[in-house]
Amino acid sequence: MLTHKHLKKMDISIKEQNNKGFAVATEGNTTAGTMTYSISNNGFIIIDHTEVDPAFKGKGVGKQLLYNIVDMARAKQIKILPLCPFASAMFKKLTDIQDVLK
Repeated sequence: MLTHKHLKKMDISIKEQNNKGFAVATEGNTTAGTMTYSISNNGFIIIDHTEVDPAFKGKGVGKQLLYNIVDMARAKQIKILPLCPFASAMFKKLTDIQDVLK
């Protein structure tokens, strides 16, 4: 898993059921943010929404969620289509994840 020195480490888990899933970041008992996705019939991940609790804005939560989904996509050898504006902007900015961009 990728970690970044300037980001506070959160607990991130990915839950998937049928063709939908989400990554959730928690700190203690607090949900810091979620990133939802679906898996297309063609076998790629579509990130459709990112939500971060206002108390955690600017702490890199969305980026950590994205990196965890990217790690999962690499492990499954599938691509990601970022429909979510945040994820799309991150894919344009972060060259180290563009290998999984659809």
